[in-house]
Amino acid sequence: MTEYTEKLTEVNAVPSETIDGDDGFILEIDGLKVYFELRKRGFQHAGFVQAVDGVDLKLRRGETIAIVGESGCGKTSLMKTILRINTPTGGTITFDGEVINNLKSQGLKNLRRKIGFVQQDPYGALAPFMDVQTILEEPLKINGVKDRKERVKRVRQVLEEVRMTPVDDFLRKFPHQLSGGQQQRVVIARAMILNPILLVADEPVSMLDASVRVEILKLLRALQEEHNLAVIYITHDLATVRYFSEYIYVMYAGQVIEKAPESQLINETAHPYSHALLAATSDPDPKNVDEFQKVPAGEPPSLVSPPAGCRFHPRCELIEKGLCDVKRPPEFDLGNRHTVSCWLFKDRPIVREFEN
Repeated sequence: MTEYTEKLTEVNAVPSETIDGDDGFILEIDGLKVYFELRKRGFQHAGFVQAVDGVDLKLRRGETIAIVGESGCGKTSLMKTILRINTPTGGTITFDGEVINNLKSQGLKNLRRKIGFVQQDPYGALAPFMDVQTILEEPLKINGVKDRKERVKRVRQVLEEVRMTPVDDFLRKFPHQLSGGQQQRVVIARAMILNPILLVADEPVSMLDASVRVEILKLLRALQEEHNLAVIYITHDLATVRYFSEYIYVMYAGQVIEKAPESQLINETAHPYSHALLAATSDPDPKNVDEFQKVPAGEPPSLVSPPAGCRFHPRCELIEKGLCDVKRPPEFDLGNRHTVSCWLFKDRPIVREFEN
């Protein structure tokens, strides 16, 4: 860890603000908080689950970002809030120039028309009593496309885009008649049917065979380039992130603890937790047969009563007593659009201070 710290604290790194201008963002999230109230006996307040706590995020048109972290870190809650399935508790979400925190009814319908959603489990995401054509026509009907010929034309077009050809072989098939990879292609086709400007993919390959994963990721990349889509890729697997995303956000216990361009984060990892995630990545190295990778002891903290200070400090071997366990670290600028919330880098410029 020391060699990384020394390398990343060099003063000749280009300050992030000179690289990352404030123009051209399709999605901007500022200080987002999403808390879920807990109740006992149905009506007594019993606290809050702090699923997302003070997250900032920016995304440009045509850019792919990845949100990575272990199960329970808050990445899916963040995704559902962007889709406005969850309601923000605090902070702001600006999408396509509009603050979407308090949208209702028609406003939500217009928002979701612009965002495609690729679910993790393709079989669970598809209605078993609908065939492929009916599944894909449904969003068009809901959004007012009344001409059946126009709907069928769009369905055939999107099936060709996701490489389900010949199209006539798939239109009347039901989900149980398709393989896992084919089901996921239908899910992607449904996400693309309304020509969205943002695609949110929640672990889109984790339920698929290893042989199919690369094909699905290549398909998503091709669709992104063809339609100039902004993409949010949510995963716990850094092995796929490095081939698919330009920028990575690392989440832990509801907070973003490190963010950087893909190559920067992989090659110059700063936060101890990011190191642990990278070490846990599957690597086809014969030496792995005889040795275990070192991982942090303990479990992720409860989001009902998270620890004070840095939320990773109970599991961190590099903890600085009296600091890491007392005060939440601000975002420190490592240059080149790379920031980290870790007191190991307290001599670097501060990008943002957080409330404890």
